[in-house]
Amino acid sequence: MYQNILVPLDGSETSLRGLEEAIKLAGLTKGRLRLFHSIGDMSMAHAMDAYDSHQGRWVEAMREYGAKVLKDGKDKAQSAGVEAESVLHDGFSGKMAELVAAQASVWPADVIVLGTHGRKGVGRMLLGSGAEAVLRLAPVPVLLVRGAAAAGA
Repeated sequence: MYQNILVPLDGSETSLRGLEEAIKLAGLTKGRLRLFHSIGDMSMAHAMDAYDSHQGRWVEAMREYGAKVLKDGKDKAQSAGVEAESVLHDGFSGKMAELVAAQASVWPADVIVLGTHGRKGVGRMLLGSGAEAVLRLAPVPVLLVRGAAAAGA
């Protein structure tokens, strides 16, 4: 049960909480993790912050950021004794939820562990819910892990 655990990471505190739960789950089931990061909107935001005066480096910065997010996640899993591999989706094709669902099918994952911001009201309406989209599209069960702010609400 739950031997192949897919963990989408974007480097946010919320996604790192998802990683922590995935590590716990993998430890209990003797499973392994596949950490997944896609260069997209979140990567673009981080790259623009880091290189706002060097516009030509944005794509390179997004790749570097994604590689760092994955390396940090893999190091964290391995230090807990959990086997982990990583995939960096390098392209701007598709929405994140579609990419996660596709990755879950291709690998194949038994479960997706995903951090969620737990937005409500206007924030959810304006920003949407990536977690909800993953839930709708995922071919396997999804474990949602609320972010610290949402968990306290």
